[in-house]
Parts: sequence; C-alpha cells; structure tokens
Amino acid sequence: MAFRNLIPGWACAALVLTSTIAQAQPLDKVSFGTNWVAQGEHGGFYQAVADGTYRKYGLDVTIVQGGPNVNNRILLTVGKIDFFMSANTLQSFDAVAQNVPVVPVAAIFQKEPQVLIAHPGQGIDKFEDLKQLTLFISREGVASYFQWLKADYGFDERRVKPYTFNPQPFLADKRSAMQGYITSEPFAIEQQAGFKPRMFLLADQGFDAYSTLIETRRDLIAKRPDLVQRFVDASIIGWYNYLYGDNRAANALIRKHNPEMPEALLAHAVAAMKTHGIVDSGDASTLGIGAMTEARVKSFFDKMVRAGVVKPALDWRRAFTTQFVNKRVGVDLRPKN
Repeated sequence: MAFRNLIPGWACAALVLTSTIAQAQPLDKVSFGTNWVAQGEHGGFYQAVADGTYRKYGLDVTIVQGGPNVNNRILLTVGKIDFFMSANTLQSFDAVAQNVPVVPVAAIFQKEPQVLIAHPGQGIDKFEDLKQLTLFISREGVASYFQWLKADYGFDERRVKPYTFNPQPFLADKRSAMQGYITSEPFAIEQQAGFKPRMFLLADQGFDAYSTLIETRRDLIAKRPDLVQRFVDASIIGWYNYLYGDNRAANALIRKHNPEMPEALLAHAVAAMKTHGIVDSGDASTLGIGAMTEARVKSFFDKMVRAGVVKPALDWRRAFTTQFVNKRVGVDLRPKN
C-alpha cells in the first residue's frame, strides 16, 4: 500500500518538473508592424502585449509602429518583421496580382471603418443623398471605394475634390462631404467645429472588405505554422480583452508609443468599434474575432471586378487563408448580455 501511494507523488513531481521546464523555455521573438502610428484601432495588439497574453503563448512581441515615413509592408516581404497589419482586402488582391508572397491569416476588422461624413441639417438623410454634394476624397479613395460608389450607386466623379486629410474645406462648405474613419474623423470634427456630423459607414452600404488584417509571409506559414497560430490566437484574445475588459494598460502603452494620442480619442475609438460592430460582428459573432470566409472574400472580389478595380482573372482564393481562424478562440470573453 505504501509503495502504491508513492506513485502519484512521483507523477506529481514529474508534472511540476515538466511545467517548470516548459516555463523556462525561451520566448519566440516576434515583430509585428502596424500601418500607422499607435492608436485605438491597434488596441487589441497593444492589449496582448500589456496584459501578458503574448507571453502566455510563448511570444516576445515587439510592435513596430508605422507612420508617414515607414513602410512596414516592405519590411515584412524582405523578412525584417514577421507580421504586418494590412489595411484591407484590396491589398491582399494586389499582393496576388503582383505575386508578392504574403497572405492574410486573420481579419481583425469585419467592417472597413471608412465613412463619408456630411453636415447636419442639409437634408442628407440616406446614403444616396450624398450624391448631391461635393465630395472630398483622397487619391487612394478615388482609385478604390469610389469606383464601387460609381458602379453600384451612380456617384459622379465630377463632384469629387481632392482630400488632403485637412477637414477645413469640408467645414467651410456645408454642401460637402468628406471621407474619414468612423473611429477618428467624426470625433475630430465634433471637437473642432462643435457639431455632430452625419456619418455613413460604407461597410453598411455593401462595401464588404475585411480590414486590419494580420498578414505574414507564406514561407513563415510553411516553416512555423505553430508560431503563426499562437500569434493569431493571442492577438484575438487581446482584442476581446481590449474591447470588453480593462484596457487601461493597453491605452497607456499606446500613448507611450504615440504621446500625441488623447485619451478621449482612444475612448471614442473603442466606443465606435463596439457600437458599429467593426471588430465583433457578422461571421465573428459565431466564428470568433479574426474570422474570414470564402463567401465574403468572393462577394467583395465580385464588387471590385464590377467596379473595374481588380481584374476578373485574379485568383482571389490566394488572397486569404482560413487555416488559423474560425476556431471560436476567445469567444467566452465576450459579455453574455
């Protein structure tokens, strides 16, 4: 009897030793490049750094800020960083067209945050009413989503004026609208001009691109699928915790990287992402944050072909992989009510 009672003790000791060895294993160093300076739209990634989620998954993650003079996507392709925060599905289509060996492995934003913003009190009550206005749109916007607006809604390019990321021309002309992100520009307008603008989220009108995608090289997927899976899973959990948990440490880290970021704007970004389902809606509601589906990518591809933005011969199936998502990781962190 005494001998048999010793066996569980040995087993427990072995388990403790194994656990200690596992904890002593060095963390995998990972670099993740964003596409702009630190902000609330990057919050889940900062959360996973700040609250130790990445470390829990065996990762030592460095976030490499983007900005006007930084091209982190090139750093990804040449192997200087491991992951990149891609803007939207159009970049994924372009990578296929240019034979760039990168692919998205998760789509953090189920909705592209792009909005058209109009003045209140101008009779702009529905989306189609925007066609009456002067539209301040950037060169990139004209080449992408505006072509869809022309094809599917009959917008007129003659009403477009260049948007230089300065709201003053819009503020001076009540019969105009300007582009923006729902997480940012509406807040700035309300602060500067003292009125709450009318907002029309393109995603709610059918512009169904994925946005804020985690992109990596195909060779890293082939060589280290476990590393990719851990980074995706930890990032997803970071996003649940940023949206629904205590995000103060993440916001402090964002402000450390970008001291010009006001706390009020961070709060606005989180509220806007939650209110409009930017991160946690659609397929993510059942499959988990980061979800991607073939049907959704095909839908957006068809729209971009119809708009003349991408060529119909493009192999759109190479523009994403669902290998690392749709596994309901972290859904238990979503509030129950």
